Amino acid sequence: MSGRRRRVAALSATAGWVVVSLAAVVLTSCGGESERDAAPPQVARSGDPDRGAQLISSYGCASCHTVPGVADAHGLVGPPLTEFARRSYIAGELPNTEANLHRWIEDPQAVEPGTAMPDLGVTPQDAADITAYLYTLR
Repeated sequence: MSGRRRRVAALSATAGWVVVSLAAVVLTSCGGESERDAAPPQVARSGDPDRGAQLISSYGCASCHTVPGVADAHGLVGPPLTEFARRSYIAGELPNTEANLHRWIEDPQAVEPGTAMPDLGVTPQDAADITAYLYTLR
C-alpha cells in the first residue's frame, strides 16, 4: 500500500471513529430519558395529602385531568397528573418545586396568561393540600 493510501485509510478510520463516538454521545444523552425521569421526586413540606385528594374532586380538577387515586378523575382535556412528583416542569414553564406548584394551582392565569387551566379560586391552604397530594404521585 502506498503512503497516500495508508494516510487515506488512517483518516477514514479516524473519521469513522469520530462519527461512532459522536453517535454514542448523542444516543447516551438522549437515551430515551423522559422528562419525568430527569428530576428527583418532589416532596411537599406542608399540606395534607389526604385532604388534597378530596379537594381535587371538589374543585373539579378531575373533569380535565387523570389523577391516580382520585375517584372518577379520568379527564382528557389537561395532561394526566400521573407520577407528578417526578416531573421536571409544571405546565412546561416552571421548574417543579413546591412553591411553583402552589402558585400554579392558586392562580394559573398569573403564571401563564391565557392558559387553558382556569382560575378556580383555590385558597392558599387548599393549594398546599393539593400540592401535597400531587407530590405523593411517584
